[in-house]
Amino acid sequence: MNGQKHKLCTKLSSTYLRKWWCTIGVSVILLILGILVACQFYALINTVINYQVALRPGGQTYGWWAKPPVEPKISVYVYNVTNANEFLSNGSKPIVDEVGPYVYTESWEKVNIVQNDNGTLTYSLKKIYVFREELSVGSDDDVVIVPNIPMLSATSQSKHAARFLRLAMASIMDILKIKPFVQVSVGQLLWGYEDPLLKLAKDVVPKEQKLPYEEFGLMYGKNGTSADRVTIFSGVDDITKFGIIDKYNGRSHLQHWLTDECNVLNGTDGSIFPPHITEDRVLHIYDKDLCRLMPLVFEKEVVTKGDVKGYRFSPPTNVFADVNSNPDNMCFCPAGQPSCSPNGLFNVSLCQYDSPIMLSFPHFYLADDSLRTAVEGISPPEREKHQLFLDVQPDMGTTLRARARVQINLAVSQVVDIKQVANFPDIVFPILWFEEGIDYLPDEITDLMKFATTVPPKIQVILTIVFFAIGALLLLISVFCLIRKSHRQSTLHLEGSNYLATAQVDAQKKKTKEQKQKY
Repeated sequence: MNGQKHKLCTKLSSTYLRKWWCTIGVSVILLILGILVACQFYALINTVINYQVALRPGGQTYGWWAKPPVEPKISVYVYNVTNANEFLSNGSKPIVDEVGPYVYTESWEKVNIVQNDNGTLTYSLKKIYVFREELSVGSDDDVVIVPNIPMLSATSQSKHAARFLRLAMASIMDILKIKPFVQVSVGQLLWGYEDPLLKLAKDVVPKEQKLPYEEFGLMYGKNGTSADRVTIFSGVDDITKFGIIDKYNGRSHLQHWLTDECNVLNGTDGSIFPPHITEDRVLHIYDKDLCRLMPLVFEKEVVTKGDVKGYRFSPPTNVFADVNSNPDNMCFCPAGQPSCSPNGLFNVSLCQYDSPIMLSFPHFYLADDSLRTAVEGISPPEREKHQLFLDVQPDMGTTLRARARVQINLAVSQVVDIKQVANFPDIVFPILWFEEGIDYLPDEITDLMKFATTVPPKIQVILTIVFFAIGALLLLISVFCLIRKSHRQSTLHLEGSNYLATAQVDAQKKKTKEQKQKY
């Protein structure tokens, strides 16, 4: 055993590294590398992620962003009014029957992309909707009875106008046989139908006040390429701005609200966010129909398809609260009115050509229950079915799963001078709600995410152990060899000293003996 150690030490100090200090140097370097891997490995991984995530033309992430390899779905639920005549004639409580889902699949593509010099990209969004009858309760030709939104919007807007204008409006509606409720197909309600009031407005309203459409539909003009031009940060120059809107139709702020804070546009479209998301981060999404930024806060950790871990973000419970419950919402009050909207509703009339549209979550989730009970036929809200949420992969900032759930309501005001709506009370009338989102990402993306989140920690542990083990082993062997070599030299020196001392003693003895013999 001692012979083997001696051979190893000889090899380390001569043929292998030639000098023992080279081995110590290498071992120290390995130990330092082990410390760096243990402490700074994720900084290197994050640098790689930042480079890969940024939207560089020709890159894989850019391709996924420009034409997402997913098939989002939108499921529509319509509140069909079953007692319209009784409601108008004797003031009966309105009764609705929720029908749906009517499901459409979507294909998204960013088109007319322009790369700007300031690290941004400008594009238009192309959305194509295809009805999926096999996923729906019936055909989108199914007929429903819903409030006449153009008419009721016009009458509500005229409430504070001169009386003769209201009387004139009543006469026009009488001639055109316009009624407070319309019977239309689901497809017409969504994508558009010819409305006599809009047709009349086209001919009589001044050019600068004309509406940008000739038909009415809650999703009219959305099936195709949007005219809106969106500019976002690519993340190439600054990854902390990745995906965030820089300008919308050339504007860096909205024009609707009272303060710059409420008019800002620095959110994303909800599909991507700046990477390295922590639980205390507040995410923001912007959609033109929301008319504002929607804040999202961390709710819980989740596991999505392919065992990819994510963070669930959802709106805070007071996002649509009245100003008494959430004073920060004061700036969203149109014209600064203190009672801008009831608790749980958001007034988007400024984004809808002054039509009194109110957004809420489905079934008036998080709203005052009196709004739901004012109409018969709507079941109590359930968080699992009616909550808006996004599941985000925190390291890369990519949305893994999403449910955008919003209900469209019409705030109707009673106008006694217009006989068609004289019996129509002040009420927030629910029209429909929809659920839009994705269930999962393709395997090629989730596999890459799983690799990026599970393999680096294993590599870090392995490299740390290897560097520390080899470095410590080499250091111990080097020290052992150094001590052994030093001990051998000391032994040889002592042996040499003993030999000289013995020789001197023998010589002295011989000399003494010779002297005795001489005498």
